[in-house]
Amino acid sequence: MKLFVICGLILSALTFTSCNKSGGGNADLSNDDQKVFYTVGYSMAERMKNLNLTDKEIDALAAGLRTAAKGGEAKVKLAEYRPKVRTLFESRMKAVAENEKKAGMAYLEKFAKEAGVQKTESGLAYKVIKEGTGAYPKATDNVEVHYHGTLINGTVFDSSKDRGKTVTFPLNQVIKGWTEGVQKIKEGGTIKLVIPSELAYGDNGAPPKIPGGATLTFEVELKKIVKDTPKLKKAPAKK
Repeated sequence: MKLFVICGLILSALTFTSCNKSGGGNADLSNDDQKVFYTVGYSMAERMKNLNLTDKEIDALAAGLRTAAKGGEAKVKLAEYRPKVRTLFESRMKAVAENEKKAGMAYLEKFAKEAGVQKTESGLAYKVIKEGTGAYPKATDNVEVHYHGTLINGTVFDSSKDRGKTVTFPLNQVIKGWTEGVQKIKEGGTIKLVIPSELAYGDNGAPPKIPGGATLTFEVELKKIVKDTPKLKKAPAKK
């Protein structure tokens, strides 16, 4: 998503999230139209929650939105400040990603000290919970799996187990940490993966659920290697 689109999403969402004098934080949701717009605003702002905006920054953004929407005159020199938007937002997103990576590295290193955990040259850490009795998959194989994915704070961002249905996909069409890690167990086996951001979604993350720089944890059960051509389903997308 381009940076100026992101800014537009934030501005749109702030109609519903600001707590300034306009009373945006206490929006009237008494009819369906207002609830629809609230839903739009919430969905857009949900993608921005990892920017760590302060209340004053939210108020400033909301003020600009309201002034423009009402046809008022800008209170700053737009030609001067528009070129600074990209620099500021890129800097903010980079800082968020760096903090995530530091926390993720500390988590991974702690996990790597547990009994039975191994770490590969790529930086992936894994622990075989159940080895399985079948064949090892190759990167070019299609696999049927059950999995449960969380952030390092325990927040679930994706889980076929919670949905109660396995997924099937080509192993080389998912994030690098999956492609490498699932090859470490046989059919019928289960593995825990701790995947650093460079083997997952990188500095951009996968908003709104996965912030930039995030280290991911998965528990994956390899049901079977699928020999015929499967009907592909959703899986952790390849970066």
